[in-house]
Amino acid sequence: MNYTTKEIAEITHSQLIGNESLFVKSLAYDSRIIFSTLETAFIAINSFKNSGEKYINEAIEKGVSIIISAHQIFEHPNITWIITENTTEFLQKLAKHHFENSHLKSIGITGSNGKTIVKEWLYQCLWNEFVTVKSPKSFNSQIGLPLSLLQIEKKHELGIFEVGISKPGEMAILENIFSPEIGILTHIGTAHSINFKSEEEIITEKLKLFKDSKTIIFNGDNDLVFKLMNEKYADKNLISFGSKSRNDYHLTTDWKNVNKEIEVENDLEQFTFPVKNRTEATVLNGLCIIATLRHLDFKISEIIPKLNAIKSVEMRLESVEGTRNNLIINDSFNLDVDSLQIAYQFIKEYKKPNKILILTDIIDVKEKPEILYSYVAKLTIEQNFNQIFLVGSEIIEYSDLFSNEVYTFKTTEELIDNQLINKIENSIILLKGARKFEIDRLKLTLELQKHDTVLEVNLNNMLHNINVHKSLLKPETKMMAMVKAHSYGLGGFEIAEFLQHHLIDYLGVAFVDEGIDLRKKGITVPIMVMNPEQQSYNGIIDFNLEPEIYSFRVLKQFVEKLQQKGIDGKYPVHIKLETGMHRLGFKTEEIEELIEQIKLNNLEVKTIFSHLSSADDLEQKDYTLKQIETFKINSDKIIAALNYPIVRHILNSSGIVNYFDHQFDMVRIGIGMVGISPNPKIQKQLKPAVSLKTVISQINEILPGESVGYNRNFIPNVKTKIATIPVGYADGIPRLIGNGIGKVGINKTLKPIVGNVCMDMMMIELDDLPAKEGDEVIIFNDNPSLQDFANYCKTIPYEVLTSISRRVKRIYIKD
Repeated sequence: MNYTTKEIAEITHSQLIGNESLFVKSLAYDSRIIFSTLETAFIAINSFKNSGEKYINEAIEKGVSIIISAHQIFEHPNITWIITENTTEFLQKLAKHHFENSHLKSIGITGSNGKTIVKEWLYQCLWNEFVTVKSPKSFNSQIGLPLSLLQIEKKHELGIFEVGISKPGEMAILENIFSPEIGILTHIGTAHSINFKSEEEIITEKLKLFKDSKTIIFNGDNDLVFKLMNEKYADKNLISFGSKSRNDYHLTTDWKNVNKEIEVENDLEQFTFPVKNRTEATVLNGLCIIATLRHLDFKISEIIPKLNAIKSVEMRLESVEGTRNNLIINDSFNLDVDSLQIAYQFIKEYKKPNKILILTDIIDVKEKPEILYSYVAKLTIEQNFNQIFLVGSEIIEYSDLFSNEVYTFKTTEELIDNQLINKIENSIILLKGARKFEIDRLKLTLELQKHDTVLEVNLNNMLHNINVHKSLLKPETKMMAMVKAHSYGLGGFEIAEFLQHHLIDYLGVAFVDEGIDLRKKGITVPIMVMNPEQQSYNGIIDFNLEPEIYSFRVLKQFVEKLQQKGIDGKYPVHIKLETGMHRLGFKTEEIEELIEQIKLNNLEVKTIFSHLSSADDLEQKDYTLKQIETFKINSDKIIAALNYPIVRHILNSSGIVNYFDHQFDMVRIGIGMVGISPNPKIQKQLKPAVSLKTVISQINEILPGESVGYNRNFIPNVKTKIATIPVGYADGIPRLIGNGIGKVGINKTLKPIVGNVCMDMMMIELDDLPAKEGDEVIIFNDNPSLQDFANYCKTIPYEVLTSISRRVKRIYIKD
């Protein structure tokens, strides 16, 4: 986009206050991750739970001089305001105008799964044929789609945009903004289905995108999709793909047969196509690409080389603890201007004082190098990196365009051999490179732990799981995230920082040391301490933590500490009520005295809460409802007596899904973030957020009668293969799951743990499974799941996660 402030105001029918001739080329909607202020306007998006206007000052402090909002917060001679009634609708109007005046060929992709992969693969196949623009990453929502459309420039010939919805009514709005000439419908699954009454409603809603499309390419294996598509759009050019023979492009061989090429036929031709990673999703996505390229008049002889050249799409950034107190952000899987901007946004979330960039040549782009690297340098200068390491024969020709300390190397090997990076300390280090440069090797040099076993935490899946639970709540209901016990073993600060960035209302820790550690590392969100000990009260007060008060003894001791420290104002506390758990809390007969003590001692009750003993067990429903009723009665008494607003919460993760009618003012989420729910319907909506992985160290062939491991507890009757993997009970794997009780996943197949689990190793029987040393082994993720693994251990997921040793490296993934 490239509009003056006057043009923007006229297009959107908004009020302009200030300079009407300023140019706007980009919009920022999150003040925390503004990575460029050059011709940038900040748009204050308002939602049910938050107002973007709260962050206008922060945007201005970062250098933004154009503000789009519902109100002019203050007058300032250097600030230009564009005032609009609804900023989301403003964004959509602007995007609609921009798209309708672009005159480019457009492809719109929707579905439940596969949208981003299909978009990225199409881009890889078509960027060299057309000047192409695409949605960055997974920008496909009510805000994401308009922001994507506003990237269109006059030079673009083709636009590929994905469109996502999470509830009824959204697609009609998006279709009004963006009406693609070619529509693509990928797989229909369970993603976001919680807000829809039926599968038919999901499909019908998604099909609205194609109202004015000329051609629709769709996965026709779903009977309901096939039926509705042909009923609703019989007058359009429909092209179906899938494994069933009724599809225009269909498989004629079993995709699981790795010894055969994948054969495809349609009415006019038969052919085979390559698939490197043979899964059903990959094969069907490949079919979708073929159908689309054939529609665009590419010959099969042209398509197959394009498929062979497709690079896997890595949509993740890893954050890993490094040596010398460094934090490594590894985004070395792909590189274009879009992904560079997103990486710059991502590192804005971290508070390290020093920032280091390692950046390579940008390849596979049509832009002239002098134009490309001039723009990249401008963006990079605004990030204020302390040091910049440029790698590649092309980018180093433009090193003078970059500021600060700049070091140049033709190859990654030169950089590694130079040893300069091994002198970096107390910094965040962003690795951003094209895949061919293999700068992910630098991660191996810089990372703190090099144990082959890793605990991988997918932060995006965690956020997805939070949002699934939020969908059951009223918009005004707050949420507290439990990050006690090192966030259930996942990493206290890393999880807390991510949750804070996504505007969680409260954090809960068990002990004051956990809260102090979070405060020292920059966590500012309110923190409740659930087990305040007498000797910890100084720390609570000094670090602005909020204690749970569960007895008169604790209340008296804490008040005395407030008096000793001269705290005159009301101090925030959380009152715990005993409702039937019989663990901690004030009993019914103590409520009257509690009220008097609160009034007498000048405390501010922020929340009143309790714990449900059996929220995950619906057979205990009567008891749970009795607990809730007791909580309501007693908390009502306290609120009436104190006569000011107090937040109440009793539901945990299980309570949210089983008793959401009793959500009160706030809920607490813990294991639900990880992807565990006792409710089968909700469990289908969740994504595994934690994966424990390792690799095969060695494979041995064992003859009948030979033994494996300590005490010779496994002696096969036939010749077999045994894989040794470097993880054992010192890493948190219980000995009791050995000897065939537990299983691990290798090449998507479950294989048993045999013999006794050792301190640092365990053995897996492979039988005839094709596997080799170095192959990945899944201890738990989706197959086996965390719940499966907990079942092997005869325990619960909480205990599994908190038992994972600290020597196991934690890796944090963000798409």
